[in-house]
Amino acid sequence: MTVAKGRAKGKSKTKGKGEVRGKGASDSGGDGEGGRGAGTVAELVQGQWGDHRVGARCGERALTHHELAAGAAARAALLGELLPRGAEPHIGVLLDNVLEYPLWLSAAALAGAAVAGINPTRRGPELLRDIRHTDCALLITERAYVPLLAGMDLGIPFAERVLIVDDPAYEELLRPYEGVSPMDGTLPVAGRRGVEPGARMLLYFTSGSTGAPKAAVCTQGRLAAAGRSLVDFLGVRRDDVHYLCMPMFHGNAVIAGWAPALAGGAGIALRRRFSASAFLPDVRRYRATYFTYVGRAVQYLLATPPAPDDRDHPLRTGFGTEAGAVDVARFAERFGVRLIEGYGSSEGGAAIQRTPDTPPGAIGRPAPGDDLAVVDPETGAELPRARLDAAGRLLNGEEAIGELVNRGRSSFEGYWRNPEATADRLRGGSTGGRAGAGWYWTGDLFFRDTEGFFHFAGRTDDRLRVDSENLAAAMIENILARYAPLTGAAVYAVPDPVAGDQVMAALSLRDGAGFDPEDFAAFLAAQPDLGTKMAPRFVRTVAALPVTATNKVHRVTLRRAGFRCPDPVWWRPMGRRVRGEGAAGAGDPGHLGYRRFTAEDRDVLLDIYREHDRLALLER
Repeated sequence: MTVAKGRAKGKSKTKGKGEVRGKGASDSGGDGEGGRGAGTVAELVQGQWGDHRVGARCGERALTHHELAAGAAARAALLGELLPRGAEPHIGVLLDNVLEYPLWLSAAALAGAAVAGINPTRRGPELLRDIRHTDCALLITERAYVPLLAGMDLGIPFAERVLIVDDPAYEELLRPYEGVSPMDGTLPVAGRRGVEPGARMLLYFTSGSTGAPKAAVCTQGRLAAAGRSLVDFLGVRRDDVHYLCMPMFHGNAVIAGWAPALAGGAGIALRRRFSASAFLPDVRRYRATYFTYVGRAVQYLLATPPAPDDRDHPLRTGFGTEAGAVDVARFAERFGVRLIEGYGSSEGGAAIQRTPDTPPGAIGRPAPGDDLAVVDPETGAELPRARLDAAGRLLNGEEAIGELVNRGRSSFEGYWRNPEATADRLRGGSTGGRAGAGWYWTGDLFFRDTEGFFHFAGRTDDRLRVDSENLAAAMIENILARYAPLTGAAVYAVPDPVAGDQVMAALSLRDGAGFDPEDFAAFLAAQPDLGTKMAPRFVRTVAALPVTATNKVHRVTLRRAGFRCPDPVWWRPMGRRVRGEGAAGAGDPGHLGYRRFTAEDRDVLLDIYREHDRLALLER
């Protein structure tokens, strides 16, 4: 297999020519603050020059901060040779979490280019769509993923502009550029003397858990600012090590893991792919002090067998989303690690910051400059504040849960080549409001308590409507998380045969634990905050919940399968009134008897869907 054949044209050894020094660039020794005041990611990368502490590790390989900056400069110089004139300066990176990933992120920063993180779990037309949609003029990959590209029309010459990082020819390709300084003013591909904060830095796809992924734009200025902000918020120290086990093609690892390490002068340790069993051994091996997560990853870690040395590690904290109050408490109790639940729209449109007085279960208050509100998504009217009991349980979810909007100025920078999706994020105060009228709609469900703290309640796509009552899947999942045999739960809507939705839950259980319908029903009946419409009508037991490559539950897969799935399903049978008078027992908390859902049950139920002309809804 060949790789790109570009070669240096007499400038590969230039050092310091037309230097462009960032505010944090270190002239010698690397003892400065590593670019704390830098306005661009390029300046943060320049700040690593001369710092000979270990900056990144992956397996047995280690690079100093200085070597990272030098490697980035070499790749940036190569990039300047390979990108054709007039092409968008976009680099597709199709890699696992290996050292080449942060090297190419840094190279793109120095060169004024943008990295499009390509999801390696995508296949065929979807994979090709991601590469072509982001106008990748260069593709960085490894031999394991080359077969995925076979027969594809990538829109670029394969032999010249597909670089295979574990091919021996790749090292030869870089060799002429050894010694290039990251301060070399000739590096930016557009011929600028420096990279501006408004230069595109990332084109990162949304998770795709509820639809086709969109490529969100993130500029150098926004990413650098996010890194600096998290340095202060998390108290990042120069001797910290950030463990990057979430995939780097997604914003979680780059924005909340790599960027604050770069801004704070900390090191990073990379794991090719997340592994629950390898988590603590890696943390101990790399002396990691911090990691980022999503909720499912926390559940995977809690599902590992407990061990006497679970607290024997240097980890201080984790930062992420959607772990849930129960799992956060369990993680702290077992591992002695504080998980900080944060909220920042991946697209940069809204942020909530945790404050010292934030109560358990809440995310926090609006970040400075944000005018956040929880509104009715149909009218834009702000909803009443939530009432909570002494245990923190929501009492008026029906009237308090709505969509989170930012009515102030947001840092949302749009989606690449998707004006419709961009306009849908930015519109007026109702669904009929004028596009671009100033509000940023997050697509997330929240409620706000009487003290002004915001609480996450799920995604707008996770909303269910049962007997004309709106429910949030995340609220039901938080209740189910208390069930001891559970390792994970996903709640989603299946169409009711007559009107609205029914609640379905997919449950993964601990090893050796079978589903006991009577025990589960007794558990539900004992939950004081389980509303009369919240009890799952259908329960599906799975070995593992289906997840996206970013470890978010793939709800589209679950919804489309519904009760017509290969796994065991239990249900609370619908009474005779289902044929036109509503589902019997839907509002009766005492009616929680579950039994196996049989093939005969399925056939009878499908006939009822046909009677009411709702069969097609099961395919959506």
